[in-house]
Parts: sequence; structure tokens; C-alpha cells
Amino acid sequence: MKTDERSVDPQEDQVNLTNKRDNSKIYFFIIAIAALLATNVYFYVKFKSSGEKLYTVTLQKENLQSQIDIIESELDNIKAQGIASNAGLVSGEQAARVKIGELRTRLENGAISDKEIEVARQNVFKLKDEVFKMKDEVIGLRIRNEMLAEANSDLSKKIAETENKALELDNDRKALSSKISSAASIKVSNIHIVGVQTKKDGTFENETKAKRIDNLQINFTLADNPLANVGAKEIYGRIINPKGNLIANSADIFYVHGEKLQYTFKDKINFSNNGQEYQIIWSDVDHKFLKGAYTILLYADNTIMGRSSLVLK
Repeated sequence: MKTDERSVDPQEDQVNLTNKRDNSKIYFFIIAIAALLATNVYFYVKFKSSGEKLYTVTLQKENLQSQIDIIESELDNIKAQGIASNAGLVSGEQAARVKIGELRTRLENGAISDKEIEVARQNVFKLKDEVFKMKDEVIGLRIRNEMLAEANSDLSKKIAETENKALELDNDRKALSSKISSAASIKVSNIHIVGVQTKKDGTFENETKAKRIDNLQINFTLADNPLANVGAKEIYGRIINPKGNLIANSADIFYVHGEKLQYTFKDKINFSNNGQEYQIIWSDVDHKFLKGAYTILLYADNTIMGRSSLVLK
């Protein structure tokens, strides 16, 4: 039996070996590239997810900070509306500011977790509800104060109106009392004044020359007045000499309609309300009588009741 033997080409074997080696390198580079791509994709996805998470956390923190700013602004408005008189509102406002400080501290923490973000968010919403309830309470308090102020204003107006009416009534009463007092005061119906000289026997003689006169004799008749009270009446007289000076001592004082006046003399009469005539004798013990006109004014019952003049030669 004859065996078929194939001839072997050494050059062809070398080429085949080289091709196998090249193929192995290609497979290695393909695997390496695939691994590198897989690694890049992994890190891309990982860092992309981390970046999105960081971005989301940042947005959440900014949103919460914005909500806190709004709450703090509302607290400032509440405080500006004047809550110092309400201890409960003051305490609530101070407690809210403490919570705001705590929330800001947490949100400024760079390593804040999702859970802490959620807790902070819930606390912000809770604080927001508390502050807005406080705001509603302040508004309600302001409305009540305005209603109370309006009621007080109305009451003050009514009180003022009542006081004005009372004042008017009092003025009317005083005016009526003054009119009644004036109507009830005694008045002179006739007055006559003469100068007299005192004789040795004690009698008087009329005289017109100033150097001979010792006294002034004042004769007057009072008009009947059904409103006047009968009985003792105090009469005040003011005498003005020819020089225009009131003859009076500084300590001798009486009042007419509340005005303080000095008097020259005073005397008492018994008013009978029947047209009786009265007489008062007065002498200037400190001075001699002067030439010229003397004016005599008579007062009783807090008002003037008559006047007259006398000219001495």
C-alpha cells in the first residue's frame, strides 16, 4: 500500500502563525476597549446620577430657604403691627424665630441627607402654618381693637355731647340764677344826697359849701320787689371825691358778681319791701371835704342798686 504524503511549505506556516498572533491582539484590544467603554458608561451614569441628586438637593434647599424667608417676612410684619401688649403673640413670635434659626443652620449643612431635607421641609410647613395662624390672630386682634376704638370714639362723642349738654344746662342754670338774683335784688327808686353841718345841739343843717360840711347825708327809697327777701340787708357805699379818687381803705373789700371791690362805708338796713325811706350819714374823718363833685354808688345783694352825685362849692 502506497501512502499519500503532502509536502509542507515552511513559509506558509510562518504566515499562518503571524495571522494567528495578529488575530489574538485584535481580540485583546476589542475586549480592552469594551471594558473601557463599560467603565466609562458606569462612571458616567454614576456621576450623572450623583450630579442630578446634588442639583435636586440644592433646589430643595433653596426652595426651603425661600419659604423660610417668606415666614420671616411675615413675622416682621406681625411684629410691626404692634404685638408688645399681647404676651402670647410675643412668645409665639420669639419661638418662631428660634425655629427659623435652627432650620437655617440645618440647611446650611453641606452634608445634609435626604431624610434631613424631608424633616426640614415638614418643619418649614409646620412653622408656616403656625406663623399664618399667628397672622390671622393679629388681624383679628387689630379688627377687635378697631371696633373697640370705634366704640370708644362713639362713647367719647356721647360723653362729650352729654358733658356739653350738662355744661349748657349749668350755664343756663347760672344765667337763670343770675337773672333771678338780679331780679330779686333791691333797687333804689329815689336817692338824694346833701351835705350837712352838725350844730352844737346835735341837729343837722343842710350846707353846700365844702368847708362847712361835716357829713354827707344819703337819703334813698327802695322800690318794692316781690321777688326780694325781706329782712336785714347789708349796704355798701363807694364814694369818689372831686379828684376822681375812691375814698377807701385797702382792707375794706366786698364782692360784686365775683369781682373784688373796695368800699368806702357799709351799713345795715331792715328791708320791709313797702317803699320805706332809709338814711345813711357818712363823714370823711381823715380829710376835709373838697370843692367839686362827689359821686356815691350804693350796692346790695351782690349788685349795684343806685348812684347819685353831689357838687360842693
